[in-house]
Amino acid sequence: MTSTRKMIRHYGIRPRKRLGQSFLQDKNIVNKIIDTAGIVPGETIVEIGAGLGIMTERLANLGARVIALEIDPSLAAVLKERFENSEKIEIVQTDALKYDFSGIHPEGGREQVKVIGNVPYRISTAILFRLFEFRRNISSLILMFQEEVAQRITAAPGTDAYGIPSVMAAMFARAGIVLTVPASCFYPVPKVTSAVVKIDFLERPAAEIADADLFMRIVRIAFAKRRKTLLNNLRSGALPDLSEADILEVLQSAGIDGRRRAETLSAPEFAALANAILKNRMLER
Repeated sequence: MTSTRKMIRHYGIRPRKRLGQSFLQDKNIVNKIIDTAGIVPGETIVEIGAGLGIMTERLANLGARVIALEIDPSLAAVLKERFENSEKIEIVQTDALKYDFSGIHPEGGREQVKVIGNVPYRISTAILFRLFEFRRNISSLILMFQEEVAQRITAAPGTDAYGIPSVMAAMFARAGIVLTVPASCFYPVPKVTSAVVKIDFLERPAAEIADADLFMRIVRIAFAKRRKTLLNNLRSGALPDLSEADILEVLQSAGIDGRRRAETLSAPEFAALANAILKNRMLER
């Protein structure tokens, strides 16, 4: 495995702060991330932020088909030069927030892909939400986040870190932090500690959801102002078709005290609330 710093010098790469570029240079961490992914020869991996191709090369050597996404034109050019003769690696210069994960046709008879990457910290939550939209096309995510974001994804109800990413992960996946990565493992050295999170999507949500879009909308409304009670957030005007009497009725139907705050509700309780709201709307028609 070629040294990251040597490659940066060889190709004349200047890490761009605007894109939050810090290149992972610790070979042991790269290997641990790949081990966590449990690569099976012939499967398809989408790598977000392929950078210099250090992990890309290792994945292909293990027999995976790799679709390497890289937004930076200069890095995409490096990747195309490095892997121009590789039949297993496809370089796509694009923004991961715009990439259509449903358009991939995996090889080896497997219907889903795995996604691996070092997610740009400035847009990490946006990318996470984007990937959850394609959860039917993805079996698992092995992603590196700023440690604080990783903690929010895996947080339990009643904790300060618990929020929208926590509810989303608890409802649609099994998520856990598998590795903490010190800043010294990167070049240039960032100002934060990182963590690798493994997210395995469930075949079915953890609780019955009649309308997934409504479920996520209710979660966002509930967390809109964390210090407010659930009742106050729900009657803030974000649900104009529901009167205050309707809101009190759906809370009672879901068995939830409106005086509670959003961070105390479990994912199944949010599902019960969303289902009660949908039922109320149907009865009003």
